[in-house]
Amino acid sequence: MIVTLETGAKTETGALIDHILDRYHEKHRADLKGLIPLAQKVEAVHADDPQAPQGLSGALAYLAQEMQEHMAKEEMILFPAMRTGGRTGIEHPIAVMRADHDDHAESIALIRRLTADLVAPDHACGSWRRLYDGTRALLDDLASHIALENDVLFPRFEGRP
Repeated sequence: MIVTLETGAKTETGALIDHILDRYHEKHRADLKGLIPLAQKVEAVHADDPQAPQGLSGALAYLAQEMQEHMAKEEMILFPAMRTGGRTGIEHPIAVMRADHDDHAESIALIRRLTADLVAPDHACGSWRRLYDGTRALLDDLASHIALENDVLFPRFEGRP
């Protein structure tokens, strides 16, 4: 089966998996690696500000851990099975991945609560604004990543005889 990606290119399953790995997995890891220390800095510098995103670094670290575990399962178990055409019972690991995606929604909701939905106050410094811009970009990318897997990749292997 060939599908059109957000880039406009049509792709087979193997190429779609490569796209997910390159465009999303590696980018999420890099983004979180920079966002967590930036959140720690903003929390420390603005510790006395009631609008500061206290707890954001912990929420991002938890999301990073969740995502790392999830992506490792995809990279080590699910994607290799998909590259070989799937197998009987592949619906189970797909269901686990879908459940993980739902769990990510809870972490994202916490991040949005801690940051007033990523709207920086007028007095926010440049680091605070960069933190919110970077977190917004991460969450947007994560939503696109999840949609691509849930709506395009996973259905290719679900409901097989």
